[in-house]
Amino acid sequence: MVETLWAPWRMEYILSPKSGDGCVFCLPENHLGPLPSRLVLCSDKLVFLVMNRYPYNNAHLLAAPRRHVATLSEATSEERGALIDLVARATDVLTKYCHPDGFNIGINQGLVAGAGVADHLHMHVTPRFNGDTNYMTVLGETRVIPEHILKTYEKLLGLFS
Repeated sequence: MVETLWAPWRMEYILSPKSGDGCVFCLPENHLGPLPSRLVLCSDKLVFLVMNRYPYNNAHLLAAPRRHVATLSEATSEERGALIDLVARATDVLTKYCHPDGFNIGINQGLVAGAGVADHLHMHVTPRFNGDTNYMTVLGETRVIPEHILKTYEKLLGLFS
């Protein structure tokens, strides 16, 4: 039997120009603040916060240093501190926004550790809800994201301003 999963938001990605050059996390050098075209919620001179385009759960965020470094030890102590502070802020905002029952917060450092982008350090901030791993995920091998990513971005942007 053929299963159908309707995902119209993917068309933007499918039709967008592809470039094999550059890092998906690296931001324009002098840009500070939000960047809607890249789903960046906030950024400063050291770190930034972006929505995950391929989320595990609704409002799955990624925090990263602006500087292109692959490991925690390559980041300066100032960058590491700013990264943790940003993750703490993200959990506070997400708590107000969607009232999760908990969070998964972590770093996949290195390709074999599961890092989809192994050469730019980033931290996952994933809100978790009782029942978010249910029969759809277990039996249907399908994640259900209840809100369009751009709608979530609009709502979160106001909370990070």
